[in-house]
Formats: sequence, C-alpha cells, structure tokens
Amino acid sequence: MGAVESSSNDADRDAAPLVSVIIPAYMAAAYIHETLESVFRQTYRNFEVILVNDGSPDTEDFERAIGSYRDRIIYVRQENGGPSAARNTGIRHARGEYLAFLDSDDVWYPTCLAVLVELALARQPSCDLVYSDILIDSDSHRGRHSKGGGSRYSEICPSVGALTFVSLLREDCHAPTSCTMVRRQAAIAAGLFDESFRRAEDYDLWVRIAHRASNMAYARDVLGKHRLVPGSLSHDNLKMLEGVVDVLNKLSNSLDLSARERSTLQNKLAEAKAQFDLERGKALLLVGKYDQALASLREVRSSLANAKLRCAIFGLKIAPRLTRAIVGAWLTGKR
Repeated sequence: MGAVESSSNDADRDAAPLVSVIIPAYMAAAYIHETLESVFRQTYRNFEVILVNDGSPDTEDFERAIGSYRDRIIYVRQENGGPSAARNTGIRHARGEYLAFLDSDDVWYPTCLAVLVELALARQPSCDLVYSDILIDSDSHRGRHSKGGGSRYSEICPSVGALTFVSLLREDCHAPTSCTMVRRQAAIAAGLFDESFRRAEDYDLWVRIAHRASNMAYARDVLGKHRLVPGSLSHDNLKMLEGVVDVLNKLSNSLDLSARERSTLQNKLAEAKAQFDLERGKALLLVGKYDQALASLREVRSSLANAKLRCAIFGLKIAPRLTRAIVGAWLTGKR
C-alpha cells in the first residue's frame, strides 16, 4: 500500500470524519500547494485529507511544496500505478462515509464540500453519488481561486434530466472528477477504480456505482476549477475516446443488464467507436498516412456520416494530398 505518514487533521482523529478527500498526485509540485490550500479553505470542516504520491519523479519538490500541510494530512507514497491505483490507495486509507475526489492540479471554491454534503444528505436515503459543475481553465496564470475565464464543464458536457444509470451511461449526465463525491461503501461494492484504465476510469466507476445505486443527484453550482495541463492524461482527446471505448467494452462484458440497458450500452459503444474512428482518421490524414486514414474513416458508423466525411473518403481515393490540405484547413477553421 506504500509508505504512510499520518497526521492530525481538522476532523477529530478519534472520530471518523464524514468526508475523506482523496487527492492522487503525479508531477504536481507546481500546483499542489494551491490545491491543498483550497481544501483547507472549505467552509465545511468535518473532513480528512488523504494525499497519495503516485511514484512521482518530482517528489523532492512536491514534498517541499506540501511542507506546511504535512501535519494536517495523511500522506502516502507508493510506486507509480496510475490515477486509479492512487485513488484506490486513498480509499483504502479513508475513514469517511463519503469520498470526495480532487485532482492534484485542480482547486475547489470554499463552499464545494458544503454544497455536496448538503446535496447528499438532504435526500432520504442519502445519495450514493453527487456532483456539481466545475470551471475548465487552460490558463495556469490566473489568480488563486479565480472564477473568471474558461468555460463551465456543463457547457461542454451538459447534464440533462434525472441522474440515473442510463443517463450516466449514455452521457446525458456528466460527472467531473474533481467535483464528485460518492458514498465509500458504494465505491467498494462497485469494485473501486479499475487500475487497468488510465483514462475514463472515473466514468467507469461512476457508471458501476450508478448500476447499483437508487439515489443520486447533481447541482448546477460551479464549485471548483479544473486546469487543462498540457501532457496530462485528460488532455489527449483521441486517447480519451479510446479509453471510453475500452470502458464500454468492459462494462458490456461485466454488468448484468436488462434488455433495455444492454441496448443502450451497445448504442453508446457504437457511437463511441464511430467518434474514435473519425478522430483517428483525421489525425492519420493530417500526418500523411492516407491508407490508414481511409481505413479508419470507413469504420465510422453511418450515424456520424455527413457530407464532409463522405467527401474526405472520396478524396482519399483520388487525391489524398489535396484532401489532407482541405481537411487541415477545415480543422483550423473550427478552432
């Protein structure tokens, strides 16, 4: 499980806190102080913090950055295993009834835990999974806890209608990792994070929790800020789509589903494969791998086919270099 350094916290060490804050960290020395500061600025106080150093190469700088918080957190060091393994380590050390997840380069606004806890406990029975909105920000030079700039997560990945297993599976509802809180026993019953996944692993666990849960909810409040850091696991769209396809294939083989649920999953899988093939085809085309691009675009399901796609496939057959230039201009114009 790794080396553990336990310390006092705002929650009484003799009594279990209601919330365990789980922070996995890898190459986060530049961000972790602000992340921890945002946790300890919370208006809700009955929590513990479990920070898991996932075998990070910047450990010396990282531990210097967290120095002023070492007596207020549970700090665990382990060999690198990826974000799922780090979060699972945090869960195994957790004592809280609820687990609130925060990535090491993200921050919470001061009312984040208060809103999530109130949302979870206001319903009877209490919720197994709750989440709220978050600001997506690619500008790392903004001031601390700034709410300016960027886009709301819900503008890119909206949540519409009731939060259910089907709506999460179909991605009618989207739960951002760093503003999601789940009941610890619900996460354990679902099997924790799948450590074979390094992308879309949160989507995988939320869906498995929802498959067993009867009570979930979300709020519209923007409760934190998510940084889009170049090189981070969430930054590569093509690999994220590939991760979603892998998750859906796994869920199809592992969940006990009704006929309606299985139909929904298969439709979502077909859609995700088509999106992946489309993005892969465009990427291959732009680097001049015309035969591979053509093969990938041909795999795209008819549900995603459109005039531009048909023209691209036709163009690759008769004028691949010209098609590459046209698609490049098209993509540049969309940015």
